[in-house]
Amino acid sequence: MKRNFIFTSYLMCLFLIGTLCLFMAEKQDTSAEALDPDLVLYFDYEDFKGGTVLEKSGRGYDGEINGKVTQSDDGKFGKAGLFAAGSFLDLDGANVDPDDIPTEGMSVVAWINVEAISDMAIFNARAADGTWLVHPEARGDGNYRWLNRGPNPGRTIFDIRAGKNEANKWQHYAGTYSRADELAVLYINGNKVGEEKSRLDTPIADNWGQGARVGFNIDNKRPFTGLMDELNVWKRGLTEEEVNAIMNDSVEAFLAVEARGKLATTWGKLKASK
Repeated sequence: MKRNFIFTSYLMCLFLIGTLCLFMAEKQDTSAEALDPDLVLYFDYEDFKGGTVLEKSGRGYDGEINGKVTQSDDGKFGKAGLFAAGSFLDLDGANVDPDDIPTEGMSVVAWINVEAISDMAIFNARAADGTWLVHPEARGDGNYRWLNRGPNPGRTIFDIRAGKNEANKWQHYAGTYSRADELAVLYINGNKVGEEKSRLDTPIADNWGQGARVGFNIDNKRPFTGLMDELNVWKRGLTEEEVNAIMNDSVEAFLAVEARGKLATTWGKLKASK
Protein backbone atom coordinates (compact mmCIF):
# COMPACT_ATOMS: atom_id res chain seq x y z
CA MET A 1 0.00 0.00 0.00
CA LYS A 2 2.76 2.46 0.98
CA ARG A 3 4.68 1.68 -2.23
CA ASN A 4 1.58 2.34 -4.35
CA PHE A 5 1.00 5.65 -2.53
CA ILE A 6 4.58 6.77 -3.21
CA PHE A 7 4.35 5.79 -6.87
CA THR A 8 1.01 7.61 -7.26
CA SER A 9 2.45 10.73 -5.60
CA TYR A 10 5.44 10.58 -7.94
CA LEU A 11 3.16 10.45 -11.00
CA MET A 12 1.12 13.38 -9.69
CA CYS A 13 4.29 15.45 -9.23
CA LEU A 14 5.39 14.69 -12.79
CA PHE A 15 1.97 15.67 -14.09
CA LEU A 16 1.97 18.97 -12.17
CA ILE A 17 5.49 19.84 -13.30
CA GLY A 18 4.62 19.05 -16.91
CA THR A 19 1.46 21.14 -16.75
CA LEU A 20 3.33 24.08 -15.24
CA CYS A 21 6.06 23.91 -17.89
CA LEU A 22 3.46 23.80 -20.66
CA PHE A 23 1.63 26.77 -19.15
CA MET A 24 4.81 28.81 -18.91
CA ALA A 25 5.80 27.95 -22.47
CA GLU A 26 2.43 29.01 -23.85
CA LYS A 27 2.12 32.20 -21.81
CA GLN A 28 4.02 34.81 -23.80
CA ASP A 29 2.94 38.07 -22.18
CA THR A 30 5.58 40.07 -20.32
CA SER A 31 3.74 39.84 -17.00
CA ALA A 32 4.67 36.14 -16.90
CA GLU A 33 8.32 37.20 -16.70
CA ALA A 34 7.89 40.07 -14.26
CA LEU A 35 10.04 40.04 -11.12
CA ASP A 36 7.01 41.02 -9.04
CA PRO A 37 3.35 41.47 -10.06
CA ASP A 38 3.36 45.02 -8.68
CA LEU A 39 6.77 46.18 -9.91
CA VAL A 40 6.16 48.27 -13.04
CA LEU A 41 9.57 49.85 -13.72
CA TYR A 42 13.06 49.15 -12.44
CA PHE A 43 16.21 50.90 -13.63
CA ASP A 44 19.43 49.87 -11.89
CA TYR A 45 21.55 51.52 -14.62
CA GLU A 46 23.83 48.50 -14.84
CA ASP A 47 23.17 47.88 -18.53
CA PHE A 48 23.19 50.40 -21.38
CA LYS A 49 22.61 49.10 -24.90
CA GLY A 50 23.02 51.43 -27.83
CA GLY A 51 20.74 54.38 -27.18
CA THR A 52 18.74 52.73 -24.39
CA VAL A 53 19.00 51.91 -20.70
CA LEU A 54 17.70 48.40 -20.04
CA GLU A 55 14.72 48.17 -17.72
CA LYS A 56 14.81 45.25 -15.26
CA SER A 57 11.25 44.64 -14.02
CA GLY A 58 10.76 42.00 -16.71
CA ARG A 59 8.15 44.07 -18.51
CA GLY A 60 10.57 45.38 -21.12
CA TYR A 61 10.05 49.12 -20.82
CA ASP A 62 13.59 50.08 -21.78
CA GLY A 63 14.33 53.79 -21.61
CA GLU A 64 15.30 55.52 -24.84
CA ILE A 65 18.04 58.05 -24.11
CA ASN A 66 17.30 61.61 -25.17
CA GLY A 67 20.17 64.03 -24.72
CA LYS A 68 23.06 62.84 -22.59
CA VAL A 69 22.46 60.11 -20.05
CA THR A 70 25.66 58.18 -19.36
CA GLN A 71 26.73 55.38 -17.08
CA SER A 72 28.67 56.28 -13.93
CA ASP A 73 30.76 54.07 -11.67
CA ASP A 74 29.70 56.14 -8.67
CA GLY A 75 26.34 54.49 -8.06
CA LYS A 76 24.84 53.63 -4.72
CA PHE A 77 24.73 49.98 -5.79
CA GLY A 78 27.26 49.47 -8.58
CA LYS A 79 26.55 51.74 -11.57
CA ALA A 80 24.32 54.82 -11.75
CA GLY A 81 22.80 56.98 -14.47
CA LEU A 82 24.38 60.41 -14.88
CA PHE A 83 21.85 62.89 -16.30
CA ALA A 84 22.97 66.08 -18.02
CA ALA A 85 20.51 68.98 -17.84
CA GLY A 86 17.61 68.50 -20.25
CA SER A 87 18.29 64.80 -20.77
CA PHE A 88 15.84 61.99 -20.02
CA LEU A 89 14.72 58.43 -20.63
CA ASP A 90 11.63 58.17 -22.84
CA LEU A 91 9.39 55.26 -21.77
CA ASP A 92 6.90 55.48 -24.67
CA GLY A 93 4.09 56.00 -22.17
CA ALA A 94 1.27 55.78 -24.70
CA ASN A 95 2.16 52.15 -25.39
CA VAL A 96 2.53 50.94 -21.80
CA ASP A 97 0.17 48.04 -21.07
CA PRO A 98 -2.94 49.42 -19.29
CA ASP A 99 -2.61 46.63 -16.72
CA ASP A 100 0.78 48.07 -15.73
CA ILE A 101 -0.50 51.60 -15.05
CA PRO A 102 -0.78 52.25 -11.28
CA THR A 103 -4.33 53.34 -10.40
CA GLU A 104 -5.17 51.92 -6.96
CA GLY A 105 -1.81 52.74 -5.46
CA MET A 106 1.65 53.88 -6.48
CA SER A 107 5.19 54.05 -5.15
CA VAL A 108 8.17 55.82 -6.72
CA VAL A 109 11.52 55.03 -5.12
CA ALA A 110 15.06 56.07 -6.08
CA TRP A 111 18.50 57.00 -4.87
CA ILE A 112 19.33 60.50 -6.16
CA ASN A 113 22.40 62.74 -5.98
CA VAL A 114 21.46 66.12 -7.47
CA GLU A 115 23.99 68.71 -8.61
CA ALA A 116 22.04 71.73 -7.33
CA ILE A 117 18.97 72.77 -5.35
CA SER A 118 16.42 73.35 -8.10
CA ASP A 119 13.20 71.79 -9.40
CA MET A 120 14.09 68.31 -10.66
CA ALA A 121 11.69 65.60 -11.81
CA ILE A 122 12.66 62.04 -10.92
CA PHE A 123 9.81 60.47 -12.92
CA ASN A 124 6.87 62.01 -14.77
CA ALA A 125 3.79 60.80 -16.62
CA ARG A 126 0.90 62.65 -18.23
CA ALA A 127 -2.49 61.24 -19.16
CA ALA A 128 -4.17 61.65 -22.55
CA ASP A 129 -6.59 64.20 -21.06
CA GLY A 130 -3.68 66.40 -19.93
CA THR A 131 -3.59 65.31 -16.29
CA TRP A 132 -0.17 65.51 -14.66
CA LEU A 133 -0.71 62.35 -12.68
CA VAL A 134 2.50 62.11 -10.69
CA HIS A 135 5.22 64.46 -9.39
CA PRO A 136 8.10 62.86 -7.48
CA GLU A 137 10.60 65.73 -7.30
CA ALA A 138 13.51 67.38 -5.60
CA ARG A 139 12.45 71.02 -5.24
CA GLY A 140 14.20 74.35 -5.65
CA ASP A 141 12.49 75.68 -2.54
CA GLY A 142 14.56 73.22 -0.51
CA ASN A 143 12.23 70.27 -0.01
CA TYR A 144 10.82 67.26 -1.88
CA ARG A 145 7.43 66.72 -3.49
CA TRP A 146 5.13 63.71 -3.86
CA LEU A 147 1.81 64.00 -5.72
CA ASN A 148 -0.83 61.90 -7.47
CA ARG A 149 -3.88 63.06 -9.43
CA GLY A 150 -7.03 61.46 -10.74
CA PRO A 151 -8.52 62.27 -14.18
CA ASN A 152 -9.20 65.92 -15.08
CA PRO A 153 -10.35 68.45 -14.08
CA GLY A 154 -7.50 69.01 -11.61
CA ARG A 155 -8.36 66.19 -9.26
CA THR A 156 -5.42 66.27 -6.86
CA ILE A 157 -5.49 63.22 -4.58
CA PHE A 158 -2.62 64.47 -2.40
CA ASP A 159 0.31 66.88 -2.63
CA ILE A 160 3.09 66.47 -0.05
CA ARG A 161 6.04 68.87 0.17
CA ALA A 162 8.45 68.02 2.95
CA GLY A 163 12.00 67.04 3.89
CA LYS A 164 15.26 68.85 3.22
CA ASN A 165 16.65 68.76 -0.31
CA GLU A 166 20.45 68.45 -0.31
CA ALA A 167 22.86 68.63 -3.26
CA ASN A 168 25.98 66.58 -4.01
CA LYS A 169 24.95 63.91 -1.56
CA TRP A 170 23.12 60.61 -2.01
CA GLN A 171 19.53 60.88 -0.77
CA HIS A 172 16.91 58.15 -0.80
CA TYR A 173 13.50 59.25 -2.06
CA ALA A 174 10.36 57.13 -1.58
CA GLY A 175 6.80 58.30 -2.21
CA THR A 176 4.02 55.79 -1.49
CA TYR A 177 0.25 55.88 -1.88
CA SER A 178 -2.52 53.37 -1.19
CA ARG A 179 -6.07 54.19 -2.23
CA ALA A 180 -7.39 51.42 0.03
CA ASP A 181 -5.63 52.98 3.03
CA GLU A 182 -6.48 56.51 1.84
CA LEU A 183 -2.94 57.54 2.72
CA ALA A 184 0.14 58.94 0.98
CA VAL A 185 3.55 59.02 2.66
CA LEU A 186 6.90 60.57 1.73
CA TYR A 187 10.08 59.00 3.08
CA ILE A 188 13.55 60.54 2.81
CA ASN A 189 16.45 58.28 3.74
CA GLY A 190 13.97 55.81 5.18
CA ASN A 191 12.38 58.34 7.53
CA LYS A 192 8.80 59.52 7.22
CA VAL A 193 8.93 63.28 6.54
CA GLY A 194 5.34 63.85 5.44
CA GLU A 195 1.97 62.16 5.03
CA GLU A 196 -1.48 63.15 3.84
CA LYS A 197 -4.90 61.51 3.83
CA SER A 198 -6.56 61.25 0.42
CA ARG A 199 -8.44 64.39 -0.56
CA LEU A 200 -10.60 62.48 -3.05
CA ASP A 201 -11.82 58.94 -3.48
CA THR A 202 -10.70 58.55 -7.07
CA PRO A 203 -8.24 56.24 -8.81
CA ILE A 204 -5.02 57.69 -10.17
CA ALA A 205 -5.39 58.68 -13.85
CA ASP A 206 -5.37 55.41 -15.75
CA ASN A 207 -3.09 56.08 -18.73
CA TRP A 208 0.21 57.66 -19.72
CA GLY A 209 -1.12 58.74 -23.10
CA GLN A 210 0.95 61.94 -23.40
CA GLY A 211 4.11 60.21 -22.30
CA ALA A 212 6.24 58.95 -19.42
CA ARG A 213 9.82 59.94 -18.70
CA VAL A 214 12.64 59.54 -16.25
CA GLY A 215 14.49 62.77 -15.46
CA PHE A 216 12.44 65.46 -17.25
CA ASN A 217 8.80 66.55 -17.26
CA ILE A 218 6.73 65.95 -20.38
CA ASP A 219 6.65 69.72 -21.08
CA ASN A 220 10.47 69.87 -20.96
CA LYS A 221 10.63 71.47 -17.53
CA ARG A 222 12.23 70.52 -14.20
CA PRO A 223 15.29 68.72 -15.63
CA PHE A 224 17.01 66.22 -13.37
CA THR A 225 20.74 66.93 -13.24
CA GLY A 226 23.02 64.53 -11.39
CA LEU A 227 23.15 60.86 -10.49
CA MET A 228 20.24 58.46 -10.16
CA ASP A 229 20.29 54.82 -9.05
CA GLU A 230 17.78 52.06 -8.28
CA LEU A 231 14.69 53.79 -9.65
CA ASN A 232 11.67 51.57 -9.07
CA VAL A 233 7.97 52.26 -9.66
CA TRP A 234 5.22 50.08 -8.17
CA LYS A 235 1.48 49.88 -8.62
CA ARG A 236 0.83 49.65 -4.89
CA GLY A 237 1.81 51.57 -1.80
CA LEU A 238 4.93 50.07 -0.25
CA THR A 239 5.13 49.77 3.53
CA GLU A 240 7.75 51.55 5.61
CA GLU A 241 9.52 48.22 6.15
CA GLU A 242 9.61 47.57 2.40
CA VAL A 243 10.92 51.07 1.68
CA ASN A 244 13.77 50.58 4.13
CA ALA A 245 14.59 47.10 2.83
CA ILE A 246 14.83 48.42 -0.73
CA MET A 247 16.87 51.43 0.42
CA ASN A 248 19.37 49.32 2.34
CA ASP A 249 19.72 46.27 0.12
CA SER A 250 18.52 47.15 -3.43
CA VAL A 251 15.39 45.99 -5.23
CA GLU A 252 16.88 42.66 -6.32
CA ALA A 253 17.94 41.75 -2.77
CA PHE A 254 14.54 42.79 -1.43
CA LEU A 255 12.74 40.60 -3.98
CA ALA A 256 15.04 37.65 -3.24
CA VAL A 257 14.23 37.86 0.47
CA GLU A 258 10.53 38.23 -0.33
CA ALA A 259 10.66 35.16 -2.57
CA ARG A 260 12.38 33.08 0.13
CA GLY A 261 9.69 34.12 2.59
CA LYS A 262 6.93 33.06 0.21
CA LEU A 263 8.70 29.73 -0.42
CA ALA A 264 9.03 29.07 3.30
CA THR A 265 5.35 29.85 3.84
CA THR A 266 4.30 27.58 0.99
CA TRP A 267 6.56 24.75 2.22
CA GLY A 268 5.14 25.12 5.72
CA LYS A 269 1.58 24.83 4.39
CA LEU A 270 2.53 21.73 2.39
CA LYS A 271 4.09 20.06 5.43
CA ALA A 272 1.08 20.92 7.58
CA SER A 273 -1.29 19.38 5.03
CA LYS A 274 0.42 15.98 5.09
